[in-house]
Amino acid sequence: MDIAEIVRQLLEEGWKIGPEDLAHISPYLTEYVKRFGEYSTHELDIRPDAYDPKLDVDFTPLREQDLTTAGLGQAA
Repeated sequence: MDIAEIVRQLLEEGWKIGPEDLAHISPYLTEYVKRFGEYSTHELDIRPDAYDPKLDVDFTPLREQDLTTAGLGQAA
């Protein structure tokens, strides 16, 4: 959600962000992950803001080409 919010801010500032830019970042962590995490319970009553899943980025170019030939099929 943080990445999506930053992308929205950059788009509002006039940055051009293409699907290739977003294909290189991934919020999926695989190292140093604590399976059950560390959670504070004093914030359980705080309701988060509604999440807007829409990003105004055209992903059509990525859908039309093979991601591995574009160099985007593997994680860094």
